[in-house]
Amino acid sequence: MSQALRAAQAGDTLVLQAGTYAGDTGVVTQPGLTLRGLGAGATLAAQGRHAEGKAILVVRAPGVRMENLEFRGARVPSGNGAGIRFEAGSLWLDRCRFFDNEMGLLSAGRPEMQLVVHDCDFGEAPRHDSGQLHHLLYVGAIDSCVVTHSRFGNGWQGHLLKSRARVNRILWNEFVDGPEGQASYELEFPNGGDNLVLGNRIEQSARTQNPAMLSMGAEAGGRTGGPLVLRDNRFVNHHPGSTEAPARFVHVWHERMAEPVEVVASGNVFEGPGVRVGMPE
Repeated sequence: MSQALRAAQAGDTLVLQAGTYAGDTGVVTQPGLTLRGLGAGATLAAQGRHAEGKAILVVRAPGVRMENLEFRGARVPSGNGAGIRFEAGSLWLDRCRFFDNEMGLLSAGRPEMQLVVHDCDFGEAPRHDSGQLHHLLYVGAIDSCVVTHSRFGNGWQGHLLKSRARVNRILWNEFVDGPEGQASYELEFPNGGDNLVLGNRIEQSARTQNPAMLSMGAEAGGRTGGPLVLRDNRFVNHHPGSTEAPARFVHVWHERMAEPVEVVASGNVFEGPGVRVGMPE
C-alpha cells in the first residue's frame, strides 16, 4: 500500500485487496485520492510502525475519500497514535473501522477543513496510560463535522466523540459504550458550536469515568456557541452518579460561552438516573 500511495497522482483510486497490511503506513497529499478496500475490507495494522510519528495514515489534501478500510493498533511515542491523522483539506470516510488505536481519528484545527464520517465503527480504546486521553474520534476546530449511521463503543477514559468543529451534524448513530466501556463523555462539543444531534442512541456504561453523557461549551473560553438542537434521541444511563457528581444526560455550560445559547429539544427519551443542566426540561 505505501509504495502505491507514494506513486499515486491527484484523482487516482487505489484499490486494496481484502486482507491485512502489516506495518504499512503512509501520507496522503494527493488531492482527490480515493483509497478503497475490496470484499471484507483491507486492514491496516500498525504493528509498531507509524507515519511521521503520528498515525497509520496522515492526510493533508482536499477531496480525499477512504472506503472499507480498518485501522488497527496505532501507537506512537507521544501517546496519541491515530488510525488517521487528518491535518488539512477535506476527508470522507465510508464503511471504515477504527479499533485499538490511541486515537481513532485525530484532526488538526484548520478552519477550512471538512470531515464526513458515514457508516463507520470506532471502538476498543486501549487500556494503557499513555499520558493522553484515548478519544475514539477527536475533531479539532475545523469548519464542519458530519457523522451519520456510525457506531461508537468500548471507550476508556477519553470520549467516544469530541468535536471542536464550528458546525456539527451528528445523525442516526449509536454511541453505546457497552458493559465493559469506561469512556468519559459519549458526546462532547467543548468549544460550543452550531450542533444538531438527531436520531441517536446514546448509552452510558455503569463503569463510566464521567457521569455526564453529552456536554457543550465546557472549554468554550468565551466563544459564541449554539444553537444546540436535540431531536429524537434516546439517552440511556446506567451510572447512578453521586451527590457530589450527579449523573447528567446533558450539560450545557452557558456560563463559559460568550452568551447563553439556544437549546431546542423535542422527541428525546431519557432512561435511567440523571438530570439535564442548561436545557429545557
